[in-house]
Amino acid sequence: KNKLAPPFKQAEFDILYGEGISREGGLIDMGVEHGFVRKSGSWFTYEGDQLGQGKENARQFLKDNPDLADEIDKKIKEKLGIGAHADRPAEPLTPVDF
Repeated sequence: KNKLAPPFKQAEFDILYGEGISREGGLIDMGVEHGFVRKSGSWFTYEGDQLGQGKENARQFLKDNPDLADEIDKKIKEKLGIGAHADRPAEPLTPVDF
């Protein structure tokens, strides 16, 4: 129960017994939603690389290849405008007098 947050927000993610929330499963879902990961039938593909047949095999492939998972994560965050951008320098902080 929360009185401060906006009502009726929903989130969908995979919870694996003994592991917790699956980061790789979320990357696959967001990658498909934003067009970085292609789903054809039960196969998942990223830039010509077959991730696996079925979500569980694709999730395991990303778990075994963290560099590829980080690349997908970076592309999703760039598209959504989340996190620091390497092409833009950080704006300097200005002191404020109270």
